[in-house]
Amino acid sequence: MHILEIPSFFHPYGGLFCLDQAKALAALGHEVRILSNVQLGLTIGFRDYCLLPYRRYEHVMDGITVCQSYQRGLPKYIRYNVRRWVSIVRSMFDDYVARYGTPDILHAHCAKWAGYTAMTISEDCGIPFVITEHLPLMWLEYEFGKPPSRAWQVPLLRRAYERADRVLPVSEELVEATAPYYGKDYKWQYISNTIDTAFFACQPRPAREGRSFRFCCLADYSTRKGYDVLFAAYQRLARDHPALELHIAGFMTDSVACKAEVKRLGLRNVSIYGKIDKQGVRDLLYRCDALVLASRSEVQPLVLLEAMSTGIPVISTECIPRCLRLGDGCHIVPVADVDALARTMATVMSNPAPDGRALSEKVWQMASPQVVGRKIESVFNDILSSR
Repeated sequence: MHILEIPSFFHPYGGLFCLDQAKALAALGHEVRILSNVQLGLTIGFRDYCLLPYRRYEHVMDGITVCQSYQRGLPKYIRYNVRRWVSIVRSMFDDYVARYGTPDILHAHCAKWAGYTAMTISEDCGIPFVITEHLPLMWLEYEFGKPPSRAWQVPLLRRAYERADRVLPVSEELVEATAPYYGKDYKWQYISNTIDTAFFACQPRPAREGRSFRFCCLADYSTRKGYDVLFAAYQRLARDHPALELHIAGFMTDSVACKAEVKRLGLRNVSIYGKIDKQGVRDLLYRCDALVLASRSEVQPLVLLEAMSTGIPVISTECIPRCLRLGDGCHIVPVADVDALARTMATVMSNPAPDGRALSEKVWQMASPQVVGRKIESVFNDILSSR
């Protein structure tokens, strides 16, 4: 099967879930490439905006060929930027077909705007298309306003959903959450994102007796990720456990604002790493005893799966999907509830560590490349056979 992956956003602005699924499908023997146009922003990456290539080119990431383009976005010209993004991807698709032939199926990641563009290609070329949806409700509310939204983008994206051969939300809850924007008049099937379960293999931790307990949080420093709640809970817990440690990593965690908040609250034993790579994530998880993610809005935070895959429990909030709540490996508290978070962190500290290997096996059964790849492959085969 010839599969073309089209992400709405990609490196250096995240989106590597597209690469993970491409690798999973390629490992099953399929011909898979990625077509990526990344809109760069002056305000979020001035250096990238100026220095990344101005021409289209191809490169290889983890064995997958990526047809790459970088678009310089114009601040505040949203409609123009969208039209240009769609036009560039359409042009890149024409170049792709001339070089590699017509793909059997298009696999877009997020309706905004890869899914919409895949729809326009499908209408012109008759190629089936599938949308895997990752964007949380809070993102849509921020972009389009709370429902009922009259934003011009919403009807276009709703049409992409309705005309897709299949929509693959990464959590079942996402269908109901986004219904005020996209409706529910479309064919969907829940399929988890994938993580590198072999890389994030289970590793036993040293005995907890005689040493400090180590929590970690791996998330960008933002309101959505709930660092204010985490810091307040940690502050309360540290009063009774002065040797307690907190390790945080992610984009902007090493910012002046984050460091100033840690200092203002008088938090001790807090280690800050900033943005770290995949190896750094695993190293940090192997050093820690539990992960905390106090998010206000999520779709499927892969860091929870990565942590449980390495064998440690996680603590998160009611906004995470049911599929991630893997028995005694995952503890859930209400959103923005400092008291509940502090109590649950204390409980995790006092409870025996869960069976790490059993927890890791549960993650493998849900999110391993082998399992997820087979599920996506089955969807694609079903669509192609029905045509």
